Amino acid sequence: MKIIFFIALSVLLTSCWPSSVSFMDKGSMPEEWKKFFLTTLDNNAPNAPISYAPNLSEAVKDGVQNNTRLLLANSMEDSQIDIEGVVNSYSVMPIALQEGDNASQNRLTISVRFDIFIKAPEEDEMTVTSTRFADYSANADLATVEAQLLEEINTQIVQDVINKLLSNW
Repeated sequence: MKIIFFIALSVLLTSCWPSSVSFMDKGSMPEEWKKFFLTTLDNNAPNAPISYAPNLSEAVKDGVQNNTRLLLANSMEDSQIDIEGVVNSYSVMPIALQEGDNASQNRLTISVRFDIFIKAPEEDEMTVTSTRFADYSANADLATVEAQLLEEINTQIVQDVINKLLSNW
């Protein structure tokens, strides 16, 4: 009786065992998706640094490769997903006004729109608009804190793109 119970328990447990274990999310994307291609983002934000769009493009490429199973394609012809985008706004606004209309905090806000074209398993198109911000002290010069703020904002924008790729299926 114990042998039959042990065999039944073994069969039950092995049938529930995962076939693979990974820290990379593979389950929510179609199997046909192997490679993506990202065109360097356009910059339509007059206040953005000249290098911002290319730097964000590289951050998106790295983020998608490091957090999904997708690989970067060398050309659009080799990819199942094509991503294009434009930096729409890059602005600094005062917040947290104090006595005398002086701001104690400023906010850097960036808005980017991504168009995602899917070729397989069937043609589709998705749009992601990501508007993110970071606050900093009004006593600080933007030039001295800008790199850190951009890193924070870029991380959030990249996560928005990844979430859209993983959640639409």
